[in-house]
Amino acid sequence: MVETTAWSAKDVFVMGSAEASDIPIYLASSADPGPVGGLSDQQKAWLAAQKFSGAAKRHLLIPGPDGGIGSVVLGVGDGQQGEPSGPSEMLTGLLSASLPAGTYRLAADAGTMDLAELAWALGGYSFFRYRRKENCAERARLRIAEAGAARVINTAEAVWLGRDLINTPASDMGPGDIEAAVRELAARHGAAVSVVAGDDLLAQNFPMIHAVGRASPRPPRLIDLTWGPAGAPKITLVGKGITFDTGGLDIKPASAMLLMKKDMGGAATALALAHMIMGQRLKCRLRVIIPTAENSVGGDAFRPGDVLTSRAGMSVEIGNTDAEGRLVLADALALADSDEPDSIFVFATLTGAARSALGPDLPAFFTDDEDLGHKLPPLAASIGDPLWRMPLWSGYRRHLDSDIADMNNVWESPFAGAITAALFLKRFVSKARRFAHFDLYGWRPAARPLGPKGGEPQTARAVMEHLKRELAS
Repeated sequence: MVETTAWSAKDVFVMGSAEASDIPIYLASSADPGPVGGLSDQQKAWLAAQKFSGAAKRHLLIPGPDGGIGSVVLGVGDGQQGEPSGPSEMLTGLLSASLPAGTYRLAADAGTMDLAELAWALGGYSFFRYRRKENCAERARLRIAEAGAARVINTAEAVWLGRDLINTPASDMGPGDIEAAVRELAARHGAAVSVVAGDDLLAQNFPMIHAVGRASPRPPRLIDLTWGPAGAPKITLVGKGITFDTGGLDIKPASAMLLMKKDMGGAATALALAHMIMGQRLKCRLRVIIPTAENSVGGDAFRPGDVLTSRAGMSVEIGNTDAEGRLVLADALALADSDEPDSIFVFATLTGAARSALGPDLPAFFTDDEDLGHKLPPLAASIGDPLWRMPLWSGYRRHLDSDIADMNNVWESPFAGAITAALFLKRFVSKARRFAHFDLYGWRPAARPLGPKGGEPQTARAVMEHLKRELAS
């Protein structure tokens, strides 16, 4: 069972109408930092005396008549973007973890209010499972209106859930723990869950999931969650759940293993998105499939040069045991595709090549749907959950050819690693109307306005925003 942080997303808010004691938060641009609506001439003079320029990410506390905090002014720079990944109002995420305890409210001109409120919650996250828990009563809270609060809180809760899962070390986050997290989420929303574990994976034709996880004392498994009416549009999420990746017999160097607890970041992202979909009651038939295993070194580990037969019947030569994520996903995708869903969305911390190309902040996005490929990147940027489309170029399929099997799991070349990995996955999807794959880093290397250093279910909010619009039309 996953333990939560010292406080929940709800704890960073106060519900209800504004009260006179609430401390207002104003946003000021660098173009015009002085005339902030709602400030007195004396308070504006204080801003001028402090040489406040409206520079992005700088905030000032303005004294009130009683010597306490009268208001807060946050600089948003040019007013266009608070950082490269989102609009300026999302800089409010900087304040929730840094302001003194008290109740605050956003001024009426704080941009898109729900984005500013969500940013507050995302920026207020901390992971305290292994440290002394802080007193939840002693922190800054934001006043929000009842109308619309449920959606903001659900989205924040979903991101916090994904972060908690990724941040938990592999000692407490094995395949069984991921199953427990799925069952807990399913119970909350009235979803159904089925699980195939251990040697039953062979009996029920999930041979590659079994092969990847068989060397670990913690049995691998295939977790399958369903929710929603059978006649609704079918949305299937598939999340890579490798709870720790040693690289297998093609073992990683120690430095490359330090963050491998996050190799289940795709599963965490799928569960975060599922929490949003179910919590906000999207009109769809949701299915979440998570193949989860620990890629360990042992006498029973699968080997370079082995040939595995996949659920789809295609044989796969193992060119590298450290490319195990695509193997477990292949069996999961064959199951997902057999249901002929409208959409399959795959989330995985899959390749270092995607990080080399785009860095840690910008997940790679592959799709065979031109409409989705055109609409999703700008939509994602507008809510501070960016991604970048890369080509699903069929010309590289030849690099997965094998001399002795239907395909190899890698192309032994430093070129186009993210693309060939995406093409490998796509081979196991033929019946779904739409395929999209997100190659994530799943980790924030340093604190930013929308959260501290640590796990991050990247692209979950972006896909949710797209689905809300698509399913409502």
